[in-house]
Amino acid sequence: MKAHVDGRFWLNVSDRGFLGAGRIELLERIGETGSISAAARSMGMSYKAAWDAVEAMNNLAEQPLVIRRAGGQRGGGTSLTGFGQQVIRHYRAADAAYRGFMGQLEHRLSDLGDVVGFMRKMSMRTTAANHFQGRISAIRTGAVNDQVSVDIGGGHAVVAIVTREAVNDLGLAEGADVQVLFDASSVILAEDNPSLRCSARNRLCGTVIETRDGAVNGEVKLSLAEGRVLTAIVTSESLAAPWLATGSRVCALIKAPHVMLAVGE
Repeated sequence: MKAHVDGRFWLNVSDRGFLGAGRIELLERIGETGSISAAARSMGMSYKAAWDAVEAMNNLAEQPLVIRRAGGQRGGGTSLTGFGQQVIRHYRAADAAYRGFMGQLEHRLSDLGDVVGFMRKMSMRTTAANHFQGRISAIRTGAVNDQVSVDIGGGHAVVAIVTREAVNDLGLAEGADVQVLFDASSVILAEDNPSLRCSARNRLCGTVIETRDGAVNGEVKLSLAEGRVLTAIVTSESLAAPWLATGSRVCALIKAPHVMLAVGE
């Protein structure tokens, strides 16, 4: 059976979708318009979908690709960083090479089974709202569980409690790259008060950049250092608190056992 070879080129970070044609086009249009909302409209997508894509890219990259500019007569805007522009150039070059390879593959392969077997790939997907790229800075060994400290950039560190078996199975070691994941519902928000004492091992402080209210629960997004964005789920009643208003300094508290770690193959 003659087969037509088709596919889409993606760049992944530890099996996590990082860059594809749609996200690259979004970055390019942000660069052209200086606005996420304008870029989203030009592509026929919602502002939320566009901003979620930007957050995902910024959280997985070592440097932010997109930054917000505050103030000015026009109320600020959004722009690409130098790193973001570099990523676009490298992606376009890699995509051109990929399309050339696919053309050669279609010319050489005639059996559909060969194509399917060649292109089959497993990819990791997760429902965790918070997903950060990091590097293991320390592992503290315990009798049953180990404490793994991960540097996620911008002066932020996250500690996870995992079993000794998991540490061995994942091959975790100091200096290794790792993915840090935790659910939005596992995050407790508190006012940024250095004297506040709590039992949660992780304390990530940032600025509230967006709140969304729902029928029962609300969503709060915090801007951390280097373009990282953290998402928390709170009750609608809590969302009405003045200290959760946009622009406020807030700390996210996450217990170490609620933090998950993942590595690429």
